[in-house]
Amino acid sequence: MRGMKIIGIAVILIALAIFSLAFYTVDEREKAIVFRFGEIIRSDDKPGWHLKMPFVNTVEKFDARVQTMDAEPESFLTKEKKNLVIDSFVKWRIRDVREYYIRLNGSQRAARQRLSQRVNDAIRVEVGKRSVQDVVSGDRIEIMDLVRQSMDEEAKSLGLEVLDVRLKRVDYDPSISDTIYSRMRAERERVAKELRAKGAEAAERIRADADRQRQILLAEARRESEQIKGTGDAEATKIYAEAFTQDKEFFKFYKSLNAYQEAFNSKSDFFVVDPNSEFMQYLRKSEPEN
Repeated sequence: MRGMKIIGIAVILIALAIFSLAFYTVDEREKAIVFRFGEIIRSDDKPGWHLKMPFVNTVEKFDARVQTMDAEPESFLTKEKKNLVIDSFVKWRIRDVREYYIRLNGSQRAARQRLSQRVNDAIRVEVGKRSVQDVVSGDRIEIMDLVRQSMDEEAKSLGLEVLDVRLKRVDYDPSISDTIYSRMRAERERVAKELRAKGAEAAERIRADADRQRQILLAEARRESEQIKGTGDAEATKIYAEAFTQDKEFFKFYKSLNAYQEAFNSKSDFFVVDPNSEFMQYLRKSEPEN
């Protein structure tokens, strides 16, 4: 009786094992191929649970997510026979898992090698049609798009899909970088000198115009001041003349006082004057009477 239980348990375990071997799952991030004694019988399973013949069928799964292939920097020759060092990468994924397995044995390493060769060839063709300036800035987006299209056509035969190609970095070859940078520096210095010369010329024009305006303003101010002074002198002369006609003796007295003030303005001056001269007449008259 006990032996029958053991046999029953063994049968159940074997049945469970066979049952578990008959089912497999495919994740949304995977693609699967079902083999029968090494021959592909199915490669289009959708994500979910699937049934297979235990011990007869085998299943191999492959990563269906987007992969990145980072190519090594390579030197490419432009239309001008100038070397550019370009670093690129490719975004790809499995399109047809059956072709992928047949052509590349399902190896990501083999896929990366083929894509690396193809991206370099496609970039070399496109760079060879363009100048350095076009590659560095002008046609960069167009180059990436053309390279992607060219690679995708060949990738289809390998069961792959090329989603994107990017040029990460475009540099001059180290052997010509110094020459190019020197030429760029010289060009910038030439532009700087030209701008400084134009600035100096403009400054001279401004200074000359300012000096001219200054001279004009000073001349006008002198002319106006002379006119005012002349008008004042004429008015003063007129007043003096009118005063002189009213009291000639007072006017002579006033003029003499001004002359005395100017003559005796400094204490260090000495004069030898005849007391009886006309110049001293008002001083003689100022002497006190006895």
